[in-house]
Amino acid sequence: MKTTLSAMLTGLLLAGLAVAAPAAHQKVQPFPGTLINARYVYVTSYEGGQFDPNLRPEERQAIVAVQNALQKWGKFILVYKPQEADMILVVDSYPSEDILAVYDGHGWPRQNFLWRAMGPGGLQAGETPLLTELRQAFERAAK
Repeated sequence: MKTTLSAMLTGLLLAGLAVAAPAAHQKVQPFPGTLINARYVYVTSYEGGQFDPNLRPEERQAIVAVQNALQKWGKFILVYKPQEADMILVVDSYPSEDILAVYDGHGWPRQNFLWRAMGPGGLQAGETPLLTELRQAFERAAK
């Protein structure tokens, strides 16, 4: 009786852990087809632009990290005025989570984002997994 009860409890515990475990492979959300031909990109944060004196240092670092990753990718041309952009990338960086959102440059800031990814440490200098996710989504949509 004890072994049967123990086996049942162990099975329930393992089943609970399997359900609570994060997915090993997260699905990358599709990139909007309306921005496939975008060429000019402006990177900013929800709190202000890169040169805003009131911008938190984490936000400024996230903007620079995304700009550097975009330059390495070579697909887009960075612009420093939002009115010159086809696509706007907006970052938000907190210790617990980073956000990268994509807006149509011709409707921003009035419209909602068209694509977004979130994750802890997603916009760190030298490694920008959220931009990697954006790149994967963009390349799938461009096929």
